[in-house]
Amino acid sequence: MLTAFVTFLLIGLGGLVTSHDAGMSVPDWPNTYGYNMFLFPVSKWVGGIFYEHTHRLLASAVGLLTTILAVWLWLKDPRQWVHWLGVAAFLGVVAQGILGGLRVTLHMDSLGVFHATIAQLFFILMCAIALLTSRFWNELAADKKAFFVSRNLRNLVLATTFLIFFQLIIAATMRHQHAGLAIPDFPLAYGKIWPDTSAAAVASHNEHRMEIYAVNPITAFQIILQMIHRIVALAILIFVVACAGQAWRHLGKNDSLTKLAVFWLALIFLQIALGAATIWSNKAADVATAHVMVGALSLVTGALWCLTAFGRSASLPQSRALGVFDVPAAMMANK
Repeated sequence: MLTAFVTFLLIGLGGLVTSHDAGMSVPDWPNTYGYNMFLFPVSKWVGGIFYEHTHRLLASAVGLLTTILAVWLWLKDPRQWVHWLGVAAFLGVVAQGILGGLRVTLHMDSLGVFHATIAQLFFILMCAIALLTSRFWNELAADKKAFFVSRNLRNLVLATTFLIFFQLIIAATMRHQHAGLAIPDFPLAYGKIWPDTSAAAVASHNEHRMEIYAVNPITAFQIILQMIHRIVALAILIFVVACAGQAWRHLGKNDSLTKLAVFWLALIFLQIALGAATIWSNKAADVATAHVMVGALSLVTGALWCLTAFGRSASLPQSRALGVFDVPAAMMANK
């Protein structure tokens, strides 16, 4: 749980690095301006260097915690497949560190997209390990009040989780183009439902942006990409509403998975509000970073919901798993 929490903080700090355009504030790696990373003078932690250097230090802490966790799992957990999860986490954090370093040394913004995407997957893995080694997971098989989760509901939540992951890839692509906001207004786009992306319109948009914001020019592709981001956000909201509604209907309002689905829905509403605030504040660093962090929480919530649902369904008696008893009848019998 500690490793997962520090990983979440690292994602937030990485968001601050991108929001402040501080990714190249420290031009060398693994050293920091020629110093050993851990001996770099605090007096020099200024401007963008502060965000990039502290990001490296916190990443090192995550690497150390992950190494300890992997060894601990291998020595203490009796489940062999959990041992390999620890090994995967260790290899993942090493690969992530190397990828972050290459992003600096090769001056490739495209690597930043992969770096951000793998960070989300690593966060899911950390939270999954925390769940699988928890008392809650050990007691899951003995929970006689748990209802079987239908395949349709599990697949719906799984599809929604993949959609959120796809959305985060789009968001990472947008953020690492360092062009500011491709569309500066919301809920409309340049005053229209669908913006004009002709060459003349894009040239006009760039002229206006340079006069007011002094940012890099944008392309028609970037405008379309942000519109896709908005459309996918609406689709995610619809899907999560459906997930929460189905969970409420089939599992009951007091079921732990229903409560998690309602929490998931609240996160999505918060995420949409933060997305709008990011635009209205002209991509203020703190608001944009909060948007990144809530996005990570939304993704991991869906992933843990799926993991718990599949674990619960596998642990229930065979008669219920095969659907011999329908869910309403099981609920009435439980009552």
